[in-house]
Amino acid sequence: MEWTPIWLSLKLAAITTLILLVIGIPLAYWLSRRSSLFKVVIEAILTMPLVLPPSVLGFYLLLCFSPHSILGSWLLQHFNLSLVFSFEGLVVASVIYSLPFMVSPVKSALAHLSPSLAEASYTMGKSKLETFYRVLLPNVKTSLWTAAVLTFAHTMGEFGVVLMIGGKLEGVTKVASIAIYDAVDNNQYDKANQYAFVLFAITFVIVVLVFIFNRNASRGPLE
Repeated sequence: MEWTPIWLSLKLAAITTLILLVIGIPLAYWLSRRSSLFKVVIEAILTMPLVLPPSVLGFYLLLCFSPHSILGSWLLQHFNLSLVFSFEGLVVASVIYSLPFMVSPVKSALAHLSPSLAEASYTMGKSKLETFYRVLLPNVKTSLWTAAVLTFAHTMGEFGVVLMIGGKLEGVTKVASIAIYDAVDNNQYDKANQYAFVLFAITFVIVVLVFIFNRNASRGPLE
């Protein structure tokens, strides 16, 4: 078994998770504090990757990133960057596809925090930014951890979107899920089983760690 697809999947999942931690947490906070028709539209857009077939989302992203599209031609002309059949394209597509897995748990946790936490922080002279990072986020650390792990695990198992955007270029875009499909397509069931087992083992360990962390976090100081 070639280990390159496994490492590519791990690399893609790690980069996607880090990017979504940076952009997803502020977005989740904004959504948890706003109440307007615009918010409803944004939440509907964020939910679409959860309900759309991955191949549909991948197809539209393929059209959007194509060198013949406005965005694709602009990126190619100004940055010499092509998002089609490239690892960079996989990252962008994965960020879009996994965004709700990061935003939804964090948004829900922040929305259920008592307003008195932020108010008490403000009365002590803390700014909104300090209150957000030093008061609010520590109180939703379990949800943050869960969101990060779900994002990582979900990205590891992506298939339809990455196939449409990246294809199966060896060492570039052929991640583990694509390697499984390719092996089955070529009747190499033993090879497919090896890739599938590695992905299963990695995902199982991740899920167990989430349950252990949540269990320890929910214990009281005397337990």
